[in-house]
Amino acid sequence: MSYKYIPHTQSDIDEMLKAIGATTVDDLYSDIPENMLFKGDYNLPESMSETEVRHFIGNLSHRNQVCSIFAGAGAYNHYAPSVVGHIIERSEFLTAYTPYQPEISQGTLQYIFEFQSMMSELTGMQCCNASMYDGPTAAAETMMMCVTASKKRNKVLVSATMPAHVLRVMRTYAHFHGIDLQEVAAVEGVSDLDAIKVAAAAGDVAGVIVAQPNRYGIVEDYTGLADALHSNKTLLGMYADPSALAVLKSPAEWGADIACGDGQTLGMPLSCGGPYVGYMATTKDLVRKMPGRIVGATHDVNGRRAFVLTLQAREQHIRREKANSNICSNQSLMALYATVYLSLMGRDGMKEVNASSYANAHYLHDELCKSSHFKPAFDKPFLKEFVLSTDLDIEKLQKHLLANGIFGAVKVAEGQVSFCATENNTKEEIEHLLNVIKSI
Repeated sequence: MSYKYIPHTQSDIDEMLKAIGATTVDDLYSDIPENMLFKGDYNLPESMSETEVRHFIGNLSHRNQVCSIFAGAGAYNHYAPSVVGHIIERSEFLTAYTPYQPEISQGTLQYIFEFQSMMSELTGMQCCNASMYDGPTAAAETMMMCVTASKKRNKVLVSATMPAHVLRVMRTYAHFHGIDLQEVAAVEGVSDLDAIKVAAAAGDVAGVIVAQPNRYGIVEDYTGLADALHSNKTLLGMYADPSALAVLKSPAEWGADIACGDGQTLGMPLSCGGPYVGYMATTKDLVRKMPGRIVGATHDVNGRRAFVLTLQAREQHIRREKANSNICSNQSLMALYATVYLSLMGRDGMKEVNASSYANAHYLHDELCKSSHFKPAFDKPFLKEFVLSTDLDIEKLQKHLLANGIFGAVKVAEGQVSFCATENNTKEEIEHLLNVIKSI
């Protein structure tokens, strides 16, 4: 059979087989025991035309259940203007060359520079990298950066209010890097700042990492934490939602030394878990301890503005075993996505996103609490995500919601569920959820 999309002709194949001393392609598998070879017919449909394939795949897609999303827990259903997808699919972006050769990579280098600039503005930090795999790995790298910067300290404290999936990745990194990662228990849904300060006062803590908003959706008050830590030469890292930073106090304003988080909230599709993009931002004093690429602005020999990778001696592709991290590749296409999204939304658009999310979430929270089945788990401020105590069987609740086209009620603990509402949730969807709850 002739496969017109496969470039090797029979003469090509014969020539390659001759070069390696084989007679047929089957000779390549001669080391496999006969009883291990599959000799039946593959359960594959007959060949189809393009139109038939489109109909076939389309019919399969109709079997998917499309739900209204009222879940957060680290992945949020934010809207992105349709033009974002069209822009990042332009050939100069999709086919951009690796930026190690600046002479032919100015487009790539420029959007990375713009991404860094925008993330620095959101976090209030002096510099940002581009970029990390996702939020959890960014948090883990922040933990390692604290240890590297302190040199003689190996202990890092993390608040138990950190998102659960982030904590799991941090534990894995800590285990294999020999870092003493200690979790500080939460009090009423927020970080126990007194316990953190007492532990840091021992003088052996390299860094403390907290979340904003935290795993329960609570916007925490970290007043005085940075000063207490810095007096003991301990760094403060903050895992922050970049979308929420458009309206919340920035990590820099809290006195943080390192900011990190997941850029998924900047309009990126949920996509069953990825691809997302992590970010790290820090102060000028710590920039050489930060992993990942950093693009700087300069001028070429003709005086024109140009961009180039800078401080590369920190990176794995230069120093290998002596580098700050083994992260060498990055999520550059998703950094481009975030850059295009932020440039389109602007300051006013980002404020509107948060205002709408706040309004929807608080309306949903208040209406659910009118039901006899729910009550607030914590009396704390929140933006778009919140936790309720419930007397309902959580598994049955989730199944009931799914049966009615709703994905939500994430189990947080025994008798506690979380809901999330963003600007993407319509009033009709919210009322549908409330009516479904009432029907229980």
